[in-house]
Parts: sequence; structure tokens; C-alpha cells
Amino acid sequence: MANVDPARLASSLRRLESATDLGTAAALRQAVDACAELFQVTGSGLLVADQDDMMRAAAVTDGPGRVLEDVQEQTGQGPCVDSFVNREIVATDDLACENRWPASRDILVSHDVRAVLAVPVVLGGITVGSLNVYMNRPHQWDESEKAALGSYRELVEVMLYAALQARHSSELADQLKYAIDYRAVIERGVGFLMASCGLSAVDAFNLLRRTARNQRRKVSDVAQELLSAGTLPRDSSPPPHRGDNSDVQRHRRYGHVARRHQP
Repeated sequence: MANVDPARLASSLRRLESATDLGTAAALRQAVDACAELFQVTGSGLLVADQDDMMRAAAVTDGPGRVLEDVQEQTGQGPCVDSFVNREIVATDDLACENRWPASRDILVSHDVRAVLAVPVVLGGITVGSLNVYMNRPHQWDESEKAALGSYRELVEVMLYAALQARHSSELADQLKYAIDYRAVIERGVGFLMASCGLSAVDAFNLLRRTARNQRRKVSDVAQELLSAGTLPRDSSPPPHRGDNSDVQRHRRYGHVARRHQP
């Protein structure tokens, strides 16, 4: 990835300002395609939280990018999840050398996802997703690249805001509305678990999400009950042991994804 020329960045942003005329899905796909081209990376993608606080791929450029999104959705681990939960820029120069995200790392490396840079996407002061770029080889991200992706993220936020304000309802608009309406209570629930159980923000987030899934409830409802009762959610189960066969199952599940989504 070469340093992003400010003039090219500004030109790309202007060119995409009217992309919402294509419709939200097409506009977001055009935005991530342009992002990959502009930043001279292997691929790019956008994750948006849904009603269950699961990270869903709203747009991706290619097969490995789809794997990057889908694996993090399933495991609750990865740079994009950390960026979303902690509302910060998260970078890894080489996943093959990472100690973070053990449930996702090996699967992503096997699909040639090596270096990842992710920035949080925010609407109305609420974090609703994460924009990322990735390389199929190790790469050391510098501050100019992080700042440039942050600037590009603002365009994606404008597109998502337009989707939210559109007169017609859509799955994406419903996701965004739910995130804005209920993300605050989820974040308070995460904070409660961090303080009471000594968990990291991501572990607390995944505990809430896992409990909601086990009880077939929305994450916001579980978080509200937690805050009201002052106790941990019922039926919560410990995270899977990192040495179990879940990673093997995920390898089997995603072994065909990259091929299916080849451009």
C-alpha cells in the first residue's frame, strides 16, 4: 500500500458523493471497490451491527474479504470487532505473527488475509460498524494511511446516513436504526461486565452476545435486564476452549467461501 495522495483521496471522495443515486447496496459496493483501488490494497469491506449486535458484511470487494467479515462475525474476534467495540483504529501488520484473535487468526491467514487496518464507523455519536482494508502480505501501516482511511470512513458514514434517512425501509436501514436506538444500553451493559467481572470490552461484548443467542433474545434486552437486576445474565456459558475443534469446523465452513466470491 503506497501513501495515499491527498489529491487522489479528495477526488475519489467527490466522485462518490452522488453514489447513493445508485441505491444503498450498490453505492456501498462502489465505495469499498474505490477504497481498495485508492489505497492500493488487496481488498476492503464494511461491517455493520445488526439487531443481535452481530457484525454483518454490508459490502466487500472479494472472497477473502468476505471471509474476513464472516469469520469475525462468527467468532467475535478480530481487528474489525475490536475497532467496533472499542471505537478506535485497530491495525495488524501480519496476522501470522499475532497473539490476538486466536479463534480467527489461522483461518484468515489460510485465506491470504495478512495485514488488516480497521476504523470505526459512527452515526449520531453511536458506533454502528467498522470499515477495513486488508493486504495479502505483511504490511506496516503508518500514521498517514490510518488518517487517510479515517477520512474515507467519513464518506461511508454519509452514505449510511442517507440510507437511514431514505423514505423506504430496508434491512440496512433497520440495522442502523436499531444500533442508534439501543447501542447505548448495550455499551452500558458491557461496562457493567467489565467492572464487575474484570473482563475486557470485547470479552464483555461477546458474553452479552452469547447469552442473548442462548436465550434467543436481543442483546439490548439482555443488557437492560443486567443493568436492572445488577447480576450477570442467566444461562450465560463460558467461552469455548481455544483448543477445541471449533477452529477446525470453521476452516471447513469457510474453505469454499473465497472461491465462491472470487470477482
